[in-house]
Amino acid sequence: MKIHIPTPLRPYADKQATVTVEASTVGQALEALTSTHPELKKHLYSDGGKLRAFVNIYLNDEDIRYLAAKEATPVKESDSLTIIPSIAGGRPSISPRGKRG
Repeated sequence: MKIHIPTPLRPYADKQATVTVEASTVGQALEALTSTHPELKKHLYSDGGKLRAFVNIYLNDEDIRYLAAKEATPVKESDSLTIIPSIAGGRPSISPRGKRG
């Protein structure tokens, strides 16, 4: 199966946009990814081994957090995982009168 790597994490995956792994579950796919590219692990998982809250993983078009089996969800070779890190930031909005709001 293919795992799509977002631009900010590509330096930790040999600058690849997509990595192909063999796995039978979402968790095994992520484990295969982090075994091949160990620098990714600290960006995807907490010290306790849980997926970080700001990392969203989609199996095809489904957020795995809302799947019944979550990381134990079975996958097929034709499936794809997409890693989407949440991004915070931006600037405060300015009201028409020039005041921040």
